[in-house]
Order: sequence, then structure tokens, then C-alpha cells
Amino acid sequence: MRTTLTIAGALLTVAVLGGPAFGQTKAGTTIAQFLKIEPGARAAGMGNSGVALFEGIQSVYYNPAALGALGKSAVQFTHSDWYAGIAYDYAAGALLVGSVGTFFASVTSLGSGDIDVRTVDSPLGTGEQYSVSDLALGLGYGRRLTSRFGAGIQLNYLTETIWHTSLDALTLNLGAVYLLSENGARLGASISNLGTTGKFTGGDLTIQYDDDPDAHGDNSSLPANQYTDDFPVPIVFRAGVTVPRRLSPDSQVLVQVDAFHPSDNTESVSGGAEWMFKDILAIRAGYQHLFQEDSEVGLTLGAGLSGGLGDFLFQFDYAWAEHSMLDDTHRMTFVVNF
Repeated sequence: MRTTLTIAGALLTVAVLGGPAFGQTKAGTTIAQFLKIEPGARAAGMGNSGVALFEGIQSVYYNPAALGALGKSAVQFTHSDWYAGIAYDYAAGALLVGSVGTFFASVTSLGSGDIDVRTVDSPLGTGEQYSVSDLALGLGYGRRLTSRFGAGIQLNYLTETIWHTSLDALTLNLGAVYLLSENGARLGASISNLGTTGKFTGGDLTIQYDDDPDAHGDNSSLPANQYTDDFPVPIVFRAGVTVPRRLSPDSQVLVQVDAFHPSDNTESVSGGAEWMFKDILAIRAGYQHLFQEDSEVGLTLGAGLSGGLGDFLFQFDYAWAEHSMLDDTHRMTFVVNF
């Protein structure tokens, strides 16, 4: 047990302290930022920490190893009112196949809605409209390998579209969870969005080009294409611990802390707690990205209700997250286990 706790502490120390020597946040240098939006309202209410949660389909985003802990097949639906009227939607399904393991599929969508096209000559709008949309499709698999250890993997295809221009990429998520003690304390680690780079292509990059503006009588409208750089996806390493404690036969408290090492920002720590009463009502609170340089997020709050009907178990969760510069965000998640 002492060795296990030493390993847990070492993982958390590396995650938090492994990167500040580079001295730059690299914020805004990666594509597919929508991949970093957490789709589960339960963990979102606890500071968006959940890499060691290891229970329920909502935990799969943080760590695909959570698939190995599912006792039933499940579906999840999440809607979030994001900044500036942007809509975020997520749907996922997990199918338990006996001792073989659990298979998983997900769809993530982010859309801006219609936006007026404005130019210097037409600041009130040209009459045209454009939109920005992101889409990710995921397939995963997880299994409990021993009574204490579980692992999982997820492959994702993503595409980003801005009007008539788009890019695509592939990413991979890997994770593992280890049971530290019989009371349910767990250590988890995952790496998300290992993947290819993406380059924008499309009709909006087509231009007319004058090879020699000083020459007269030549073709001053040559067709040409502009090329963008290849951009990386936002890789995130997470390591964390979850510790539950039974207060009485009817209530339990769960505390969890995650450390983050992202490829496009500074390291940070998020944490939170959940109080559960009779497995029906849950109250949650947390704080996200503590110690992150120039962080604009902080306090999170949430609540949840659970119930059953026959062989079906239902769960509804809500989370609110503070943002200092933009609008606060709201997430709603509905889960059915069957």
C-alpha cells in the first residue's frame, strides 16, 4: 500500500511540475479546442476533475478505463450553453459484452449558428451568413483486467469547418485506473488527443493573384490557392485520485483531485467534492485549473438526481461553471443505464 501511494504521489508531482521550465503557455497554438470541453455535468460540478472517478459512462471522457467499471450498458446525452450563444452537444453509448469488455461510441458537436458576413465596405453585413462547426466521432473499448486494475482506449475522428474551409485529424485517448484500497480510493491517469496535425483547405482560401502589380497588359487575376500551416491537436495528460467516505448508511462524500499537463497551456490542479444522499440526491462543488497562468475559470457547482424504473436506472445532472471574462456556462446531462 505504501508503495502504491508513493507511485500516486510521484505521478501527480510529475504532472504538475513537469513543464513550467519551458516558460510559455502556448495558448492558442492548437486546433480542435472543443475537444477540451468536458461533456459530463457530474464531474463538471466537481471542478471538471474525474480521471480517477471510474464509475458511470460520464467518466469515459476523462479516462477511457472507466469503461471497464460499467456494470450495465448505458447511454448519455449532454447539452451545454457555451459562450456567445454557441451550442455544445454530446451523445455517447456503452455496450457491455460480458467478460469481453465494454465497447463505446460517441458524437461531439459544437456550432456557432449563423453569423452575418461583415467587411470593411459593408460593416452592417453583406447579406451573406456563415457558420463555424466542429464534429468529433469516437470509438472506444475498455476492460477491467484485474480486480484492482482497468484500462481503456478511444480513437476519434474530428473535423472543423469555417464557412467553406475545413480540416480533419485523428486522435487517440489512453487511460488506466488502479484501486488503492478496499474503501474505494482510486488512482487514475490518462492521456487525451494524441494525434495527427490538421491543415485548413477549401474554397475560402482561393484568391485572385497579380504576379506583377507594376506590369500593364498582363493577366492581373491569376487563380491561386493560399496554404495554411499544419496545426497540432491539444494533448492533455491527467493524473488524479478519488477518495470516497461513507458518513452514514444514507450518505457518502467523494473527494477528487486531478493534475493537468496540457501541451498548449501551463500546468494546473482541479478538484471537487460530491455529497450523495440515499443514492438519489447529489450536491457538488469544485474549483478548476488552480495555478494555471492567466486562468479565467474557477468555481463550479452542480447537483444531480438518480432513480430507477424496472431494469432501467436514470440520472440527471446539472453543472454551473464560472468564467471571469465571458459568460458562465451551464451543462445538463441525462444518463440511462440498462
